[in-house]
Amino acid sequence: MLYAPASEYIPQRLTDRRPLLMWSAVAVAAVVVIAVIVGAPIALARGHNLSALTIYAVFSHICHQIPERSFFIAGHQFAVCARCTGLYAGFAATTLCYPLIRSLKRTDTPQRKWLFAAAAPLAVDFSLTFFGFWENTHLSRFLTGALLGGASVQFQLGTISFTPDLSQVTNAGYHILRFSSAYKVGR
Repeated sequence: MLYAPASEYIPQRLTDRRPLLMWSAVAVAAVVVIAVIVGAPIALARGHNLSALTIYAVFSHICHQIPERSFFIAGHQFAVCARCTGLYAGFAATTLCYPLIRSLKRTDTPQRKWLFAAAAPLAVDFSLTFFGFWENTHLSRFLTGALLGGASVQFQLGTISFTPDLSQVTNAGYHILRFSSAYKVGR
């Protein structure tokens, strides 16, 4: 017999779907957060006060929600300010585009200096207003937040999609226990 039956097929390459599943979960969560932020004022305008006020209460622990610094829709402010909206929108947009930018299987992250570089415009925008040199706008708040939110994706997804092999963790734990019992750590 030249060929083995299909029931005896042994795949030559196993596909690891964990990175795709993690990216999908993060992308769905990011889109849901944006939908909730924008949905709160729409719910309030349509008379769903309990759900809208619950959303505002949840986000009040994360954002100051100052009306003068927030976007409005349907006559009501977003659940977060313009800068936080930018952070979440930038994170969501970059997460959705992430597979086009980098392979989901890559677990390395860029150097940390790039995260600080992405935060610099936000810090400058805040500082110039704080010290009275100029008054920032909704657009500047949104864009600087979006830049930082988008840059943070490179650091989040690069590490979250990596799950170590459990046999390596078990072996490492065994060696640590063996070392500590051999040398009586903590005399």
